Amino acid sequence: MNNTSDNLMAERLESLKAGTLAALCLLSAFGITSLIDSLVLAKYFPALGSLGVELLNLQFLVSAAIATFSGLLFGVTYRYIIRQDQNLQLKNGGVLAFGFVRGLAQIDVGFACSGDVLPFVILTLEGVLWFKIAAIALDVAMQRGWIQPFSSNFNTHF
Repeated sequence: MNNTSDNLMAERLESLKAGTLAALCLLSAFGITSLIDSLVLAKYFPALGSLGVELLNLQFLVSAAIATFSGLLFGVTYRYIIRQDQNLQLKNGGVLAFGFVRGLAQIDVGFACSGDVLPFVILTLEGVLWFKIAAIALDVAMQRGWIQPFSSNFNTHF
């Protein structure tokens, strides 16, 4: 029974590592895309003016926290989705599922509030990009042995 408890704790630790890595990736990607949105897209493309945000205000910090938490959830989930499988459909499906759930909600709110969908389509594509970056980082970490993939042989019965 102690061995099962040790295995369960080891799996949880690996999930925490995967979630932390993905959270850092999404936070970084969020920061970079926010800068690009504010300094380039909103400035030079009038139709995308609503993408400009004031950096480091409350709205920005809440959005950064949401992106970070989304990354944590993605990292833990992605580790379980792919297990030890190299199926590209599973990997890309996980990325697209997280990216589109986040993005389609933004499109829905944007359409309801402003009627202008284009900026929210850009945000959706950025969200898919964030999760793809996190997936690549997780794949590299697993290939190098920094994070162990979820073992589908792990016995969860006590």
